[in-house]
Amino acid sequence: MDADDLDLGQLAPTTSHGKRKGWHLWQMAAGTGLIVYVVRTKAFGFHRVPFRLQVPYVPSSAKQVENMMSLLEGRSGKLVDLGSGDGRIVVEAYRRGFRPVIGYELNPWLLHLSNIRAWRAGCYGKVYFRQDHWKADLTDCSNVTAFLAPGLVPLLENKLLAELPEDACVVVARFPFLEWTPTGFTGDGLERAWVYNIRAVRQAQQGKTEGSPAQEAKHTPH
Repeated sequence: MDADDLDLGQLAPTTSHGKRKGWHLWQMAAGTGLIVYVVRTKAFGFHRVPFRLQVPYVPSSAKQVENMMSLLEGRSGKLVDLGSGDGRIVVEAYRRGFRPVIGYELNPWLLHLSNIRAWRAGCYGKVYFRQDHWKADLTDCSNVTAFLAPGLVPLLENKLLAELPEDACVVVARFPFLEWTPTGFTGDGLERAWVYNIRAVRQAQQGKTEGSPAQEAKHTPH
């Protein structure tokens, strides 16, 4: 069963109380041991998410979402959310005028939650959710938001530098890029978010390369 084939009508409760209760149950299932059991047993054809790729599911708070989006204020165009969880950043980005908006999430249950969230917000079929962010084509993407496991940060850095256009901006939450210098940040503690300008990051990386001992040795007269 694919996330895009989810029959939302069958899952939508008919009362206001039922909606709140059903929504919280889905969130609990996705974020607790139930998802581990289901994924391990390959229910519905799902495969286990590799442990090294996992981040414990902790939904972004309203403040964290606001902090991340505020760092993209005044921008527009395509936005990709890597590690999109239950889709709240994707839905908020769509509400703020970004087009198209695509979320990538490894956890299949969270993909289902994302589609439900989009349906509840009135943008189901207008935003998109996919699973393998390593296959994402970012060459035409102006804006990236990310919340991924710390172990994936170096790999993500390489992908972003290789694919993003010069005018792109990257906003990350909780786990900053250790090798990049942010152009700004907002929030405190777990609510903090950082923004990176790809052109500035590339220039800094080039400067480091040109100033390295290996590069200097090439220009040293013999």
